[in-house]
Amino acid sequence: MSLSQNIARGLLEIEAVSLSPKTPFTWASGIQSPIYTDNRITLAYPEIRTVIEDGFVDLIKAEYPEAEVIAGTATAGIPHGAIIADKMDLPFAYIRSKPKDHGNKRQIEGRVTKGQKMVVIEDLISTGGSVLSAVAAAQNEGAEVLGVLAIFTYELEKATHNFEAAGVSLSTLTSYTDLIEVAHETNQISKEELELLQKFKQNQENWQD
Repeated sequence: MSLSQNIARGLLEIEAVSLSPKTPFTWASGIQSPIYTDNRITLAYPEIRTVIEDGFVDLIKAEYPEAEVIAGTATAGIPHGAIIADKMDLPFAYIRSKPKDHGNKRQIEGRVTKGQKMVVIEDLISTGGSVLSAVAAAQNEGAEVLGVLAIFTYELEKATHNFEAAGVSLSTLTSYTDLIEVAHETNQISKEELELLQKFKQNQENWQD
């Protein structure tokens, strides 16, 4: 079993990801989706949490060995980023969705120096808009963002286009495709439900927000 399949299985087992192809969930954006993801739940399960963090560390060492600082997006990327930074003995920072409206009015908490090579950690990629805003904030502070890493991606074309347009690299530990296939292999969904989930992904208009 690959790392992606192993993590997908773990996310399903702890119900960090729920599938309901016949009775879709309603996201905050109003999108009707057959999948709901809350990767914050992984923090409560040391076994899968360790697999995820070790996966991130291995990915950074392989793809961004020159990384000098790890940054987590607020709020979901903060705990994962902090654990990764600790494992790698690297500085940690986190990036707010917008600057504070008081005090020093910082958007980035921690200490990031100009030209410092940064990897940004996110938990979930849908269209990529929020994490790319965080990347832009880091770049405005002078950081050299090497790339974005996330636990899971819905594999949306819009996200691919957004990352390409921003010139930012994206890598994830697991994906929608692997997750629904693992769900079928472990008898959590039927063949008919697998096909419904595949069709939903193919119809990218369902996901646009």
